[in-house]
Parts: sequence; structure tokens; C-alpha cells
Amino acid sequence: MLFATNRTFIQGPSCSRNPQFPRSVDFNLDDNQAGQSISFCRRNNTNSYIEIGHSAFFDALEADPAEEILFYIHGYSTLPEPVIFSRTEELQQHFNALGGKRIRVVPLIWPCDNDSGPLQDYFGDQMAADASDIAFMRFFEWFFSWLSNRNDGQNAPFSKNLNILSHSMGARVLRGALNRAVQYFQVDGFPLIFRSIFLSASDIVNEALEAGEEGQWIPSSARNVAVYYASDDWALRTTAIINIGNLVASRRLGQKGPENMNAVPDNVFAFDCGDFNNRYDLPGHGYFASDVQGNPGLVLRHMHATMQRGRIITPNGQRNVVLDSSLVTFN
Repeated sequence: MLFATNRTFIQGPSCSRNPQFPRSVDFNLDDNQAGQSISFCRRNNTNSYIEIGHSAFFDALEADPAEEILFYIHGYSTLPEPVIFSRTEELQQHFNALGGKRIRVVPLIWPCDNDSGPLQDYFGDQMAADASDIAFMRFFEWFFSWLSNRNDGQNAPFSKNLNILSHSMGARVLRGALNRAVQYFQVDGFPLIFRSIFLSASDIVNEALEAGEEGQWIPSSARNVAVYYASDDWALRTTAIINIGNLVASRRLGQKGPENMNAVPDNVFAFDCGDFNNRYDLPGHGYFASDVQGNPGLVLRHMHATMQRGRIITPNGQRNVVLDSSLVTFN
């Protein structure tokens, strides 16, 4: 399994001037400082990882038989083993079972805290997510560099469709990475490189996708943006209360969807998942993968259908609808 991370390794960072790849690495889980560099890696087995460098990483994606690449940015209070990698394997197995175009899931791992519970983790993880913006900006810039330098600089097109799934606080990582890319490199705005961006239970304010707001580059970087939300997501209700202490009183995007659908771009669609999120998962926050029987859930099937079609289809073109089984099939 390929993955990229800005977590600290016990072995320390690779030498930037003369990196020696591949090299064996191990996570330092007691260090949740957000590194400013990004490491491109492969997981061979549980607790067995090698750093391979960006060229080998993107070469491997290009050589993968999958037609769709789904970068998965996890939420807060999750560690690589067992949570992030096992969730990636779960997503991969479901997509494989659903068939159609092949989809490859690739986790992007930022440094959640390694302590005793989610409430203790929250503010430390929030800071780590925000501080990971430079590292994941570099992830995208390494991709652009790899594109421009391969095939003798002929700029041959990448043969895969790129997609992103961000869960919960992962939306902060994505938001920050795109902002820093525009600040330092993509001065005309982040290019449209993603086929679809899926925002599940996003722990950012629900005005974030509007023009001039901190998440404005998310819609402009993708053909499709799907926002999955549930008002009875108890984790987000708790974080909304916590954030009031930080003078942030807005609802979370993952609670109510966009504040004003008329204020976000036309490629943003919102899906109310309140009919099933607490049946799939308590506290109704991690409902984007399996249902209660362990089968692909509605959100996962909707993501699958969207990647198969290349577009989001809703009744009569509505942009804020209840997610049900009628929306998760593809022809």
C-alpha cells in the first residue's frame, strides 16, 4: 500500500541533498509535531514500512492498473496502526467488490496525538492539522514537478483520475494545503486536477466553500464536490461547542452542509446522511465506509458511483438532497 505522511520517523528525516531510497522507517507515535516535509512511502505489512521517494511513488501510481486514484485524508484521533491502514484496506475491499472501473485508495497521514482519548486529542490534533498545510502543499507540488520532468519534459498527461476523500478534520489539512499552494506557487488559483472531492463529516465551518473563505480553492480544484453531512453527528455537535470557546460560532460543514447553497459554486452538492449515520456508527461520525452489517454503506456506494460516472447525478439537478439508495447506482 502506498502512503504519504508528514509524521516523524524514529529514523529521522531522509537526507534532502542525497536521499538514500528505499529505506526502512518506523513511526514515532509519541511525536505529533507536524513535519514541514512530506515522505512518500510503501506499507509492506503491519508495522513494516519503507520510504521510496516521490518519483517512485508517482511512478507506482502511474503503473497501477486502477483508473481512479482516491487520496484518503483521515480525521482526528486516529493513528496509522490499526486505524488508518485498516480503514484504507476496508475502503479498498469495498471498492473492489463493487466492481466497475478500478479504484486505488492511498492514505495521506498527518500526525494525530497518541494520548488517552478523543477530547484530549482535539485541540492538539486541530493544531497539527493546520500545521500540516506546508507538507501537503509540497505533496501536490512534488506531483506537479514529477509531471513536468517525466518523459524528457514532454508533459505527458497523467493517465489516472485523481480524487480526494477527506473525513472530519482532514478537511482542515486539505483546505490548508490548497491555500498554501496558491500562496506560494499557484498564484492564479489552484488548478483543476481532481475529478471528485468527497467531504465527509467535515470539521470546518459551513461557509468554508464560499468565495473568499478559507476553503474556496476546494471547489475550484475539482469537477465535483460532494459534501456529506448529518445534523445528529454527535462528534461534530461536541466540536461545535468546543469551538465556541475559540470564538468560532458557525456550524460545522459536516453538520448542516453549506450555509448557503447559492453562495457556493455550482459543482458543490450536499447530501443529508441523517437517515443512517447513527445506524452505521456511533456517534454518527464515521459513516462513510461500511454499514452495520459490514457491507459498503450508502456514502461509499455514492462515492463509487460518482467515480464510475465522472459526475454527480441528483433528481432534477437538485444540489442539496437526502442521500438514499436511488443515488448510489451507476450504468
